[in-house]
Amino acid sequence: MEPYRLMINGGVLSPGELKYICEAAESLGLDAISFGSRQDIIFPEKIDESKFSQFDKIQFVKPKAQGIENIASSYVSAEILPSTSWLTSDRYLYVLEQFKHNPKLRINVIDPKQRLVPLFTGNVNFIASEHEDYWYLYVRLPGWKQTQMYPALIYSWDMDKVELAIENILIEEPETIETIFELVTDAVDANNRTVDKPLEVPFYPFPYYEGMNRIGTDRYWLGLYWRNNRYDIPFLKAMCVLCSENKIGKISITPWKSFIVKGIPLHSKLKWEKFLGKYGINVRHSMLEMNWHLPVNDKDALSLKKYLVTNFDQNDISTYGLTFGITSYDSDTYNFTSIVIEKNRQPESVGDFKIRDTYNLLYAKNFDPNTRHYIMHVQDVDKVELPGLLMELSQLYFEQLGTEREEEKPLETKKETFEEEVYQCKDCLTVYNELYGDITQNIEPHTSFKNLPETYECSLCEAPKSSFEKMVLVK
Repeated sequence: MEPYRLMINGGVLSPGELKYICEAAESLGLDAISFGSRQDIIFPEKIDESKFSQFDKIQFVKPKAQGIENIASSYVSAEILPSTSWLTSDRYLYVLEQFKHNPKLRINVIDPKQRLVPLFTGNVNFIASEHEDYWYLYVRLPGWKQTQMYPALIYSWDMDKVELAIENILIEEPETIETIFELVTDAVDANNRTVDKPLEVPFYPFPYYEGMNRIGTDRYWLGLYWRNNRYDIPFLKAMCVLCSENKIGKISITPWKSFIVKGIPLHSKLKWEKFLGKYGINVRHSMLEMNWHLPVNDKDALSLKKYLVTNFDQNDISTYGLTFGITSYDSDTYNFTSIVIEKNRQPESVGDFKIRDTYNLLYAKNFDPNTRHYIMHVQDVDKVELPGLLMELSQLYFEQLGTEREEEKPLETKKETFEEEVYQCKDCLTVYNELYGDITQNIEPHTSFKNLPETYECSLCEAPKSSFEKMVLVK
């Protein structure tokens, strides 16, 4: 049975909205709600569909049947994790607000400097650039094996129409990013900007996201995690009331089936701690169990996780900074954890012969899922072999931690003396880099500036070619 989901735009909702959803769930006979991998809300049990009309503010969705997807975002990380300077909480909300249609593709709106929300798990991934209000776009349409970079930066206020244009051209079954670029450019008048340097995604260990933590000098954020992903409705309703009393405007869902409340005032910290105590809420789970990503409502996956975490615990293993995912051969979601435990399809059994499950173990290059490159560690192993193999992998992670950066250091030393000539617009400081060309104006990569047509204009402010000045970048 596919459960009903509620699409939560960007994983952000107000205390009032969450309270309304909890009251609806209660009226439909539920005592708990769950969270999904796409920062949506799940009604985990069967509910009475005839009562849906009573809750006109809620759209009940079965994604596989209806083809509607939730927009994921890293709003949850703003203020509490490393971030791109211009991408504030308010900016996220303005950007998310523009998406008015029900998306058929998975959309991600992500800051590359945080590590809590994965970057490339969508079909259409908007990733913040250093240029204010401009985003890299990485596309991986259903059926594509690889994620491909769109050859222009997208303006914040064009994101909705660009994504909608991509949805509208799916019927043409585009196979390359160049085809998508041509079709979208024909369909949409977008304020693109030239890609002047490749996306750099810094490596950060996976953060601990639970408990009461300080923001600045006078505020706190609270992360709450339930190991069974069943969040009690009476607790959530009371928490929404407390949020409103504290003038907390937003609650954020994480892809790790937890949620975060930001902006708890210093004077209310004790009140919140007493509130958590009254409801018996544990905010001290081990990192060993919080860094897992499991399919929703999958009892076998939950049981396997408990078995593995117990083994880690008994052996006093540290997994700080690592993440683990349990998946199966038929999953259509993209891996986004450092280590992936993949359950194999069982062969057809003959008679009453019982066949045991077998697993493959994969790990991301440098144990960094943002590389999107997974290496097969072992294949077709039995469940009892998994704890030892995972401990081996976590040891390998700590051994190589930092070494891949050291290997790059000689290159960095060379770069210090490497000079690169570029041309910069005097009016808006946009850079023309001969290495990348300017695909927004059909200028191929490796086209020298002097060979640009005299009609060439700045892709951002439309200043003439004469407004560009030669500069030397020292790298």
